[in-house]
Amino acid sequence: MNRKHDSPREATRAFTPKLTALIEDPLYSAVWEDPDLSKRDRSLITVAALIVLHRPEELPAHLRRAVENGVTQTELSAAITHLAFYGGFPCAVTASAIAQATLTCTGELQSPTP
Repeated sequence: MNRKHDSPREATRAFTPKLTALIEDPLYSAVWEDPDLSKRDRSLITVAALIVLHRPEELPAHLRRAVENGVTQTELSAAITHLAFYGGFPCAVTASAIAQATLTCTGELQSPTP
């Protein structure tokens, strides 16, 4: 996907404008702004849901958002490993590869410590 369409929502905006409107309001304007959960926690929960539901097309945009919202690479790695036991190893392996590629492309990937 090119940078202009870095999420499935952006890529389909022209084809499904009403769907996009519903995502923007209430999802982003109300749900994501609800102070009962931090955006960081919402991001981690969302990434976990996308991993166990095996939604690889949605994962890169939400991984980037998670990092922007303060979730660390170490936390994402630990979550993916943890989810292998609840969502299955294939989902976790796919998520790990997507995280590696996504965070490498954005420059967010940290070198592993020895």
